[in-house]
Amino acid sequence: MEEPEMQLKGKKVTDKFTESVYVLANEPSVALYRLQEHVRRSLPELAQHKADMQRWEEQSQGAIYTVEYACSAVKNLVDSSVYFRSVEGLLKQAISIRDHMNATQSHSQELPPSLL
Repeated sequence: MEEPEMQLKGKKVTDKFTESVYVLANEPSVALYRLQEHVRRSLPELAQHKADMQRWEEQSQGAIYTVEYACSAVKNLVDSSVYFRSVEGLLKQAISIRDHMNATQSHSQELPPSLL
């Protein structure tokens, strides 16, 4: 056999061999095996991330509840300012009555008993 003919046959054999290896390497069962390996390696990390996210969500929900409760309390304080003004007016009135009573009582103690 001549040299070019040998090279041609060698090239055909290597091409067929390369094609066979390519088909074998990319066979669906190999692809599924690689996918399974990937899932097995990455699943624990993904599960940990999920658990972290759930924990952060719970903490966030707690913080949101706290802020909403505080806003509600502040709104209720603002709404109750009318009542605080009313109580303030009543306290001033009570202090005024007390002062008047004290003044009347001290004035009556200065008078002789016959004038009472």
